[in-house]
Amino acid sequence: MIKLEIDPGHGGKDGGAAGNGLKEKDIALIISKGIKKKLEDEYEGVKVTLTRNTDIFLELKERTNKANAAGVDALISVHCNAGGGSGGFESFRHTNASAKSKELQEALHTAIMAELNPFNVIDRKQKTGNLHMVRESKMPAVLTENLFIDVAADANRLKNDKVIEALINGHVIGVAKYFGLKKKKVAKVANERDINVVSPWAKTVWEEMTKEGYFDGKRPGAPITREEMAVVVSRLLNNNQQK
Repeated sequence: MIKLEIDPGHGGKDGGAAGNGLKEKDIALIISKGIKKKLEDEYEGVKVTLTRNTDIFLELKERTNKANAAGVDALISVHCNAGGGSGGFESFRHTNASAKSKELQEALHTAIMAELNPFNVIDRKQKTGNLHMVRESKMPAVLTENLFIDVAADANRLKNDKVIEALINGHVIGVAKYFGLKKKKVAKVANERDINVVSPWAKTVWEEMTKEGYFDGKRPGAPITREEMAVVVSRLLNNNQQK
C-alpha cells in the first residue's frame, strides 16, 4: 500500500495569498481533496491522508511532523502563488533534494502542465528552494504553486471548474506515474442491444406480424411509444373489421 500525504497550504487564520475574490487556503483545500478522492477512487493500492481537511490553522512544523510520523512514501504541499507578473504554474523541490524528490517533481510538473496546456497557462518551470515543507520532510517532497491568485487571468482560470479539474488530474497522473499505480478494474457493462436485430425468441412472431401489416419490420428491438401502440391497435381493429 502506497501512502501519500497531501498538504493543503495555509488555513484558518492564515489565508495565504488573496486577490480577485479568491483565497489561497480555499483553492488549496479544494485541489487537495480532489486529489485524494480521485486517487483513492480510481487507483489500486494507495492511501491518501491530508494534513488538514477543513479550514483550520496548522504551523508548518505540525504539518511536516504529521507526515514524518505517519511514515508516508511522499509529500505534496499544494499552494497558489502571488506576486503579480504574468502568472503561471511552477513547482519546488528542496535545494539539496534527493533523487526521488527530483523524480517526483518531474512526474508531477510534466503531468500538471500537460493538463493545463489547453488553458494557455505559463510554465514557470521546475525550481528549487529552501522551503520548510520540502526541507523538513523525511520523504520525497514537492511543493506545487497552482497559478497566481493575484493575476487576473490566472484568477479567472481558478474560477473555472475545468481548470481546477485539470490541476487535480495533473497531480493524480503525476503521482500514478511516479509510483507506477494501476487503475482499478471497472466492471464491464453489458453491450447495448442493437435495436435493428430481432431477438431469436421473437423472430417467428415478428415476421408473422410484419407480414400481416401490424409492424413495418424496422427496429424490432426499439421501445414502443403510446402513439406507435395506437397505430398498431388501429391496424388490428381495421384488420378484424375487414375479416
